[in-house]
Amino acid sequence: MQIHNLKRTHKNKKDRIVGRGGRHGKTSGRGGKGQTARSGNKRRPELRDIIKRLPKNRGYQFKSIQKSFILQGGQKALPGEKFSEIRNRLNIKGKKIKLK
Repeated sequence: MQIHNLKRTHKNKKDRIVGRGGRHGKTSGRGGKGQTARSGNKRRPELRDIIKRLPKNRGYQFKSIQKSFILQGGQKALPGEKFSEIRNRLNIKGKKIKLK
């Protein structure tokens, strides 16, 4: 018997790498080495930290209400007239009305 006559009984298979998940082997779909490849990788996005530092604005304010409408001399309110009636008469939409 010579070396070139020798044959394996089993095919030449690589050893299975155990504990690496699924059929992936080696890095098991985690890319290369480093922080992101490790288990328990929970890095927060930088934008989230910036958002956390900003103060919360309480409540909701309509942009149209923020500017007030001041009645001038010719636009005086009639006695006993409601604000909704003044809005209808002068075609004012969603603004605070100040009487002077």
